[in-house]
Amino acid sequence: MSQSTYSIDVIKAFNDNYIWVLRNQQHIALVDPGDANVCIDYIDANNLVLTDILITHHHHDHIGGIEALLSHAHSRSQTVEVYAPAINEISGTTHALNGSEIITLRHIDVSFEVIDVPGHTLGHIAYYNQDILFCGDTLFSGGCGRLFEGTPEQMATSLAKLSRLDDHTRVYCTHEYTLANLHFALMVEPNNLDLLSYFNQVTELRELDKITLPSTIGLEKRINPFLRCQEKAVQQAASEYSNQTITDNIAAFAAIRQWKDNP
Repeated sequence: MSQSTYSIDVIKAFNDNYIWVLRNQQHIALVDPGDANVCIDYIDANNLVLTDILITHHHHDHIGGIEALLSHAHSRSQTVEVYAPAINEISGTTHALNGSEIITLRHIDVSFEVIDVPGHTLGHIAYYNQDILFCGDTLFSGGCGRLFEGTPEQMATSLAKLSRLDDHTRVYCTHEYTLANLHFALMVEPNNLDLLSYFNQVTELRELDKITLPSTIGLEKRINPFLRCQEKAVQQAASEYSNQTITDNIAAFAAIRQWKDNP
């Protein structure tokens, strides 16, 4: 799908959250608006109309702004469509999603495939359209989300789904965790030259307080240990950490996720 008619902007929230904005002329959609105040300031400053909200999962820093944003829109006699995981029954939802649906944001002129990606939470979903991926807290640049509700097998399976997307797909995750993730990734694969190069790029960006996103699926497959659990180097590192011989992807994922959680 072409991205010729809309643009993507970002609103920073809290300490490290990113709220993504899809804009087509004066209409916008927001992805995971956890903080209503910064979104309303953005809307009012640019004289915009909020038409859609996309939610990836139920954590408060992703859904906390929905109620106030709906009130703000309704005070202007505007209607907002809210797309969210069905399993969590999130207040304000107009379209409850389980995965495999195709949704169309009419005012933004874009459609998305909804992908079921449990692991970080059981109801986590992502939104994909060949050019872009809004993946919430499932996939980060250089890392992945903690397993608050799902199992290692579920998360590994979800990440495998995302790794099969087109390499050029731009990855819009919702936290600025990249540099910290790469410090860990280098513990797993210290000899990965692509990773070393990317680490240097990201270090320079963060020194200038610049955003490190979006990434791409192709890049993540080269540098992200959680997408590289089939690689012998990652399995060897997992084996050394866990003091057991690991030769399969899911066991390697479980080991390095535990390692990341317990440095």
